Amino acid sequence: MPRQLEEVFQEFVLPDACWRRTFRRRLRNWYARAARDLPWRQTRNAYHIWVSEIMLQQTQVATVEPYFKRFIRAFPSVAQLAAATEQSVLRHWEGLGYYRRARQLHAAAKCIVAEHKGKIPRDAAHLRDLPGIGRYTAGAILSIAFDAREPILEANTIRLLARLLALRGEVTTAKAQRILWKFATEILPRKETGTFNQALMELGSLICTPTAPRCNECPVMDLCRAQAKGLQSKIPAAGRPVRFQQVREAAVVVHRRGRVLLRQCGSGERWEGLWDFPRVPIQADGTPQIADELVGPVRKLTGVTVSPGDHLVTFKHGVTRFRITLYCFAAKVVSMRRSKTAQTTIRWIKPQELAEFPLSSTGRRLAKRVIRER
Repeated sequence: MPRQLEEVFQEFVLPDACWRRTFRRRLRNWYARAARDLPWRQTRNAYHIWVSEIMLQQTQVATVEPYFKRFIRAFPSVAQLAAATEQSVLRHWEGLGYYRRARQLHAAAKCIVAEHKGKIPRDAAHLRDLPGIGRYTAGAILSIAFDAREPILEANTIRLLARLLALRGEVTTAKAQRILWKFATEILPRKETGTFNQALMELGSLICTPTAPRCNECPVMDLCRAQAKGLQSKIPAAGRPVRFQQVREAAVVVHRRGRVLLRQCGSGERWEGLWDFPRVPIQADGTPQIADELVGPVRKLTGVTVSPGDHLVTFKHGVTRFRITLYCFAAKVVSMRRSKTAQTTIRWIKPQELAEFPLSSTGRRLAKRVIRER
C-alpha cells in the first residue's frame, strides 16, 4: 500500500457514539417506509434467508426474485435440498449463472443433514465451515434469522460505509477491510440487528448507488463525510477495469435416429455439471471454414465423428470476463467409436427430453430452436 494511504488509515477515526445513535434512528425510520417487499423478507426461516443470500451474490434483486420462489417451491427445506440430485438443483438454478453457488449450496445442505441433524448452525464458526459460506453470508443468516449481533459487509454496504467514512483508496485492501468491518460492527444496534443490516443493504442499493448517488433523498446525508467533502462520486476508488477476452466457439446439434447428442461439462469447465451440445473453440472466420474445423475436435471431445451441415444460428453472450461468439451448426453422425480418449460423458436424447436437463444459457436457447424445428 502506498505510504500516503498507510498514514491515512493509521490516523482514521470512526464516528462517535452520538453519531451512531443518530444514524441508527434515521436508518430505521427510513427503512420502515422505503423497504421493498421481497419474498425472503417475509420470513425468519434461516434456510430461506440462506438461499436468498447465495442467490443475491453478484446478481440483481429483480433477477433473483422469480428464481428464489421457484427454488423454494422445488426444495422447501434443507432436507429436501440435500436429498435432491445435483442435476435437479442445477436445472432449477439454470439461467441464474455462477453455478458453483448451486453446487456449494447443495453440498452444504448435505453437510447440515449429516452433521447438524438438518438444522442450520446458529454460530458463526460452524456456519462458516459449510461450503460457500463466508463471513458476510454467515453474518447475514445469523443476524436476519436469529437476531445475532453479527456485522455484514457486501458490495452495497461497502460502498455506503466507505462514503460515510470518506474512506479513500481501494476498499479491497486488508487495512481498508479491517476499518470497514470494525465500523460495521460498531454501528450495530443491540437488538433487531437483522432488520438493521437489511436496512444498510437497502440504503446502499436504492440510494447510495455506484453512480449518481441520490444524496438529496438520503436520510443520513448530513452524517456522510464523503458528501460533506464532495467526494461521493470518487468513493469507493475505482478498481482496475476488467479486460474482456474475445472468444470464438462452435456448437453442433448432432442428429441420429430422432435423437440429439448432449455432453456433460466436466470438472473445471465453464459450466461444470451442466449439459451442453458439443462445443469447441475455433479459429476460422467464415462458416464453411468453421464447419471444416469441427470434425476433429468434436471426435476428440465425444468419440463421435460428424458431418457438419447447415449453419443454424450465431449467438453472442458474455460469461465473466469472456465475450463469446458462438456459431451453431447441425450435423449428422458418420461413425461412433467410444474410446478411452473421449473426454466427456455423452447422452443421446429425444428433443422433447431437453427440458429435463440443466443446460447453459446458450444451450437452452439452442435447445428451444431444436424443439421448435423438430
